[in-house]
Amino acid sequence: MLLATAAAVLFAWLVLYLARGGFWRADQRLPSNVMADWPAVTAVVPARNEAEGIAACVRGILTQDYPGDLRLLVIDDQSADGTAELARSAAMELGAASRLTVLLGRELPPGWAGKVWAMAQGVEAAASVPYLWFTDGDIVHQPQVLRALVAKAVTENRVLVSLMVRLSCQTIWERWLIPPFLFFFQKLYPFAWVNDPQRKLAGAAGGCMLVARAALAASGGLQAMSGALIDDCTLAAQLQAQGSIWLGLADHSFSLRRYTHLAEIWQMVVRSAYVQLDFRLPRLLGATLGMLFLYLLPWVLVIVGLANAQPWVWGLALISLLLSWRMFWPTLRDYGLSPLWVFSLQPAAWLYTLMTLDSARRHYRGRGGAWKGRTYP
Repeated sequence: MLLATAAAVLFAWLVLYLARGGFWRADQRLPSNVMADWPAVTAVVPARNEAEGIAACVRGILTQDYPGDLRLLVIDDQSADGTAELARSAAMELGAASRLTVLLGRELPPGWAGKVWAMAQGVEAAASVPYLWFTDGDIVHQPQVLRALVAKAVTENRVLVSLMVRLSCQTIWERWLIPPFLFFFQKLYPFAWVNDPQRKLAGAAGGCMLVARAALAASGGLQAMSGALIDDCTLAAQLQAQGSIWLGLADHSFSLRRYTHLAEIWQMVVRSAYVQLDFRLPRLLGATLGMLFLYLLPWVLVIVGLANAQPWVWGLALISLLLSWRMFWPTLRDYGLSPLWVFSLQPAAWLYTLMTLDSARRHYRGRGGAWKGRTYP
């Protein structure tokens, strides 16, 4: 039985290695393309209490090396920290105040998620431009980003081009948990499969999404996903019916959000983990057992196999661990971390499993989906 279990675990890792779109390679990147005509773009930034990063965000957008017309809309979602004033000041310092409009967000209607409601107000206020660029108030884009996004969308006729921005990876908690977070996200949404028009898998990263406005309108607009707490992947699935989408890793877009304590990462995950499972207990059970099977059982089999002098058991389990670390290495390398951090993968998986269980617990106690002072039923 132990030998069969060890073989099953190794088989599962071989399937992930060979037949899951090569997600672990972390190789989906935006190329640099050249075009003759560049369409107009309006950047839409929903911002709720983003005083720490909004100025840098505004500067990054308004200094884009983009040949076409670029305007910026910041929707101040009833912030209490001076977000709107900081955005205006940043634009004035650049001499680009005429290209920035700050809107005071209206009261959140019933049935709407806060971020989606702010995005919808931005779409309503934007001129009839071909493309909308949704990004967050704590993200900084280097000057070449928009050019690459638009070139990808136009030359390949993509209705959505999205980037998983580079997350902060400086503190001990970030180094331990952020690379595994990216690894798990790519395993759930293999980017090569998302980017294949022949497949139906839809995924996106909400920090950077370039959307074809005509496709958004044809899909029913943001009102069709008004209550979505996972806005990015919901939007990707909605737009996929209108055309092909693309998702990749960013090289020149950075999140300013820092995670100094475990509680901060915990809160980020628990607000949406159970939402991702569609609030279904069977899915929660399946996800929990799957994580334990892949990330806990190999260690148990190594220990039990060594204790009982069963070399085939601990040997196969060790191969599973080595294969998982080999797959994790490209993500660590991308973030400039030591190869020794491969050993963080399994403990991080255990923590993320606990976070997912806590997300379900909070949901059933009426505190699910809490974010930035709002709690959604």
